[in-house]
Amino acid sequence: MGVQPDTDLTPEEQQLLADIRRRKEELLREIQQLKDEITEVTAEMERLEAQDECKSNTKAKQLSTGKKKFNMDPKKGIEYLIEHGLLKDTPEDVAQFLYKGEGLNKTAIGDYLGERNDFNIKVLDAFVELHDFTDLILVQALRQFLWSFRLPGEAQKIDRMMEKFAQRYCQLNPGVFSNTDTCYVLSFAIIMLNTSLHNPSVKEKPTIDTFITMNRGINNGGDLPRELLEGLYDSIKQEPFKIPEDDGNDLMHTFFNPDREGWLWKQGGRYKSWKRRWFILNDKCLYYFEYTTDKEPRGIIPLENVQVRDVADRNKPNCFELFSVGSDVIKACKTDSEGKVVEGKHTVYRMSAATPEEKDEWMKSISTSNILCHIHTRQSISHNPFYDMLAARKKKAQQK
Repeated sequence: MGVQPDTDLTPEEQQLLADIRRRKEELLREIQQLKDEITEVTAEMERLEAQDECKSNTKAKQLSTGKKKFNMDPKKGIEYLIEHGLLKDTPEDVAQFLYKGEGLNKTAIGDYLGERNDFNIKVLDAFVELHDFTDLILVQALRQFLWSFRLPGEAQKIDRMMEKFAQRYCQLNPGVFSNTDTCYVLSFAIIMLNTSLHNPSVKEKPTIDTFITMNRGINNGGDLPRELLEGLYDSIKQEPFKIPEDDGNDLMHTFFNPDREGWLWKQGGRYKSWKRRWFILNDKCLYYFEYTTDKEPRGIIPLENVQVRDVADRNKPNCFELFSVGSDVIKACKTDSEGKVVEGKHTVYRMSAATPEEKDEWMKSISTSNILCHIHTRQSISHNPFYDMLAARKKKAQQK
């Protein structure tokens, strides 16, 4: 029903009232339209926020996945993170990621930094550049450097990484050493001193005089000041090198410079299933772990009276076997599902490497381990490429 005209009003007033009422209806419609638009905008904002949150959650999940992949296979982990836009494909960005190290395994960081290809070498350069050793004594600088990753076992990788360290230290502290080779040799002397003083398996602990004798002539043919060497010795004696607790790997002293380490597939004894294990070869023993971060090995295989041979397997490529030459059963031990240590019952251990080259390197390392004496004897030292490399660098430092 329409609005009845007010008979008390003049026609002009009635027209004005009608205009006011019409304007009121228009305003009410506009207000409702604005309300509808506000509702739509609010809904769109909520939808976009939900999308952003979803993206954020997805990115967080991808980052977590990338870190796990990195800890298992550093190269694939970095590729995954770059592919999903979480890392830029630049040495500087990758180095920053490794330097922060959040959720990353220190062994995996060391493995990646030690790889010998152009990109990884540039990452190593950028990684070392992130460390500030200004006004630090050498031991302090080494503590900082070795806190950020775990040195790999291969001599060539160690050589490359420690050379970068020495260059960076000398760059930031000019005048401390006459050349980078002196810094390099002394850094290794400190690392070896740390292992000798704090590894329980080393019975004869080096004295300060032994340490000084080790470093004679490395300062451009001359000797370093005795007070400097005494300070370094006392620092290491009082406080050994440590690695971060969250890394979970306290094997630094036992396996500081293993003959070889890496992933292998190991075939089970009773059940012939294959399991991926992290192996460390050291002191004529093979230690294997479920993860690189495990504090204790799952098993230990002494290599005394054990030989290695190439074998073919229908299910796995690049296989080799350990077998006993003295008895049927290899004298090994392992941890069972309940955590108890039990004697192994293997007559052979069958392993599978990722590539034919890795298989050959493992077989060669195991064979060499059987020939060499204990790592601390002169015979072992003379055959160890790590010591050969250090001796060559020491000679170079003495001749400069």
